[in-house]
Order: sequence, then C-alpha cells, then structure tokens
Amino acid sequence: MKQLPVPSHVYQRRSMATLVPPVTQSSTSSRGPTAMVFMNMGGPSTTGEVGDFLSRLFADADLIPLGRLQSYLGPLISRRRTPKIQKQYEAIGGGSPIRKWTEHQSSEMCKILDQMSPETAPHKPYVAFRYAHPLTEDMYAQLFQDGFGRGKGGRAVAFTQYPQYSCSTTGSSLNELWKWRNRLEGKSADPAGQITWSVIDRWPVHPGLVEAFARNIEEQLATYPEEKRKDVVLLFSAHSLPMSVVNRGDTYPAEVAATVYAVMQRLGLGNPYRLCWQSQVGPSAWLGAQTSDTVQGYVKKGQTDLILIPIAFTSDHIETLFELDQEVMHEAGSPGVKRAESLNGSRIFIEALADIAHKHLMSGESCSRQMGLRCQGCVSERCLEQKKFFVGQERLLSVR
Repeated sequence: MKQLPVPSHVYQRRSMATLVPPVTQSSTSSRGPTAMVFMNMGGPSTTGEVGDFLSRLFADADLIPLGRLQSYLGPLISRRRTPKIQKQYEAIGGGSPIRKWTEHQSSEMCKILDQMSPETAPHKPYVAFRYAHPLTEDMYAQLFQDGFGRGKGGRAVAFTQYPQYSCSTTGSSLNELWKWRNRLEGKSADPAGQITWSVIDRWPVHPGLVEAFARNIEEQLATYPEEKRKDVVLLFSAHSLPMSVVNRGDTYPAEVAATVYAVMQRLGLGNPYRLCWQSQVGPSAWLGAQTSDTVQGYVKKGQTDLILIPIAFTSDHIETLFELDQEVMHEAGSPGVKRAESLNGSRIFIEALADIAHKHLMSGESCSRQMGLRCQGCVSERCLEQKKFFVGQERLLSVR
C-alpha cells in the first residue's frame, strides 16, 4: 500500500490537537521517548461543534449499528438531534469538559511515569478522540511533527480510557487508529521507520481504579445520617449497548460487572447495590434496566436514599453532568438521590493510570491476551485485521 501524505485539513487543525514539545528518537533514555495516547469518545467543547460530533457518532456502525441504511439514517438522526443536544450542552456550561480532564489526566500521568520508568522516558501525552477534536488523524499528525514515524520509528501506546472493553468503544477507537496508521504510514513501508504500537485495551479491576471509585462513594455516603447510611442503595450506572452487540458476545457487560463487584468488595459489601444502564438511543433493544427507570421505580417504592455511581466513565461529560445530574436526579424529586463524584482529577486515579502504563511498558506485550480473541458472533473483517495488526506488533517490541 502506498504511503499517503497527511491530509492538509489535518495540519490546519493541528492547533486543536494536544500540543507537546518536539521530541526525537535520539533521547538519552534507552527506549524513549514514548508517546502515551489517551483514547476516548470525546465531546464537543462548544455548542457549535455539536453537529459535527453527532454526525461522526451516528456514522459509526461500531457504536450505533443502523444496518445498510447507516449512511442515510446517520446524518438524518444527527441533524434532527443537534438542536436538542445543543441545549443540553448549554445547560452544562456550553461544552463538554472531557477534553480538559483527559488532557489533565494524561499530562499528570506522564509526569509520574517519567519517574517510574526512566528507561522509556520522556513520556509524551496525546489525546485521540473518536468523535471530537482532537481526532485520531489530528493526533497522528502531531506525532509526525514531534519526531515519531516517517522513517524515525518510535514507540506509542494506545491507552483506552474506557476501563471496560467493548467493540463499540475501545474497538471502534482502535479501528480508527488502525485506519489512519495504514493511510499515513502505509502497510508496505519499512517497519523500522514506522511507529511501533501497543495497546492497553482494558483494566476493569485495577486496584487503583477500584480505590478511586470507593473513596468517592465513601465521601458521598458520609453525607447521609449515620443511622441511614447502611441502607443507602448504590446504583452503578454505565453506558448501555444495543442488544445486537451484547448478543454478539461483547465482553463489556461482564467487565463492567467485574468493576462493580470489585468496588463493592472494597466497600465490604456494606450496602445494597444494583447495576443499571443509561444513554439508550433509538427504538431498538438496548441492555437494561435503564438508570432512569431504576431510580424512579425505587423512589416510588419508598427507597429514596440512592447514590448514582458512573462506573464506566473516567471523567465528567454530558452523561454525568446532564443525563444523571439534571435529568435522572431532577425527575426523582428526592433530596436523598445523589451522585458520587466522577474520577476527574483524583490523584489516586491518576497514579493508577501510571501504574497500569508502567506495567504495560515493562511487560513487552502489545496487548492483552483477551484482545486477540474475537467475539463469538463477530463477522467483521476490519475487526479481524485490526486485531492481527496490534497483536503482531509484539514481535517489533522485542527488538526495541
């Protein structure tokens, strides 16, 4: 495959990417520098970006499968939903804070990682969002500008910020990364001059992640009278998935449940709890029970002390600040319905990210053993080739 030039629009958007000082592959550390790329869905930073954000989101068949009419229905749905979603972003301050928090988390993690792993330092933070700036192609252009690839080689780690793996989230981001890597570096280029990639593809029960969630829950529990505290119901809420994805064998529901149980074990199983699912879109069947229905149902039954815990999100964005705070909690009409803080700038969480990254860098592995195994019902050739690529990167790591 012929190596393609970086599209001019990517360079025009370069200022939108996460900027870091230029680096070269001749640094003093034995294996550095290392690019640490935080992947997430992203969110519009302003209301003016909502339309493009929704267009990309509804065009992604990995996240919202619409069948053969995806190219027609996706733009139609996004156009119709844009005014409503713009009002929601206006209600939370005019844009999503996810970029601010992701850049903070990645930057702080790299500072810790430089101390933990000097042999792979300096560690340079990048952000690659799936549906908002900085997009994957923005990030790749910045890598080139900073001295990675284009005959200079270098090491990059794609670090998913979805703790629990799903083909619809992490899988979609990896498909996009693999697509742009092939377009911009080419399949037949000299491997020695290309960027060598590895992937941190899931981390649902890391002790630091569990501890960060548990601390936030404990802080919210402390706001209830002591005599009521043990009866407060903990409602863990995660982004739902279409049942067509679940029935294909996606590991996400099991990994979210694993996180929930690990957190509850850390809390001594001292409160009743349930796992529920939010953010369903469209008329097709999605994984339930829905968070909004769950809260309203419990309140009607007299269980009015509830704590919502966003268990699959690593920072605040529209799903926490609007959907949970302004819809679910408002509709509940009970002062006893509260939400645990999101992870955001939690030092415990950021230290956990550094520990995960350090162990990955020291392992010599290109991805987890789980990632190489396809879902039972997967028929996607793109998914197959993407997995083969990232699994195959391990042989290049061994010679660095």
